[in-house]
Amino acid sequence: MKKILFIILVAFVIIQFFPIDKTNKPLNAGMDFLKIKNVSPEIAEMITTSCYDCHSDETKYPWYTSIAPASWWIKNHIDEGRKHLNFSTFATYEPKRQIHKMEECVEMLEKHEMPLESYYLGHQEAKLTDPQRKKLITYFKREIEETKFKTE
Repeated sequence: MKKILFIILVAFVIIQFFPIDKTNKPLNAGMDFLKIKNVSPEIAEMITTSCYDCHSDETKYPWYTSIAPASWWIKNHIDEGRKHLNFSTFATYEPKRQIHKMEECVEMLEKHEMPLESYYLGHQEAKLTDPQRKKLITYFKREIEETKFKTE
């Protein structure tokens, strides 16, 4: 039993030498969702608090992202989140893609799939109440219609 625990401890120490890349890409404010869309301070705060860590280039890495293997798991979530939707580069999306991404936001909010439950473990402030979800859904639906109107 001691040998197994020693091997586990050594493996844990060794994997600490393989940290994740915590570098955020340089920001171009003119490309950011909050800058190009009509976003009230209240809505902006909800989106920033509940979405931006995984869906923007403004990730704030907490202390536990320095500990492998948890850091690898978190980095994978961030990479996947940015791949699906990156608010920092939203202006680079064609209008049709912007509409689709906002429709996905509505769907994820309605199904309570975002933010992820696991995200709440270290980010209780990101938890959305039902009234907040409704406000975000209403906001995204309005922006979808405005974007459609502008492209017609």
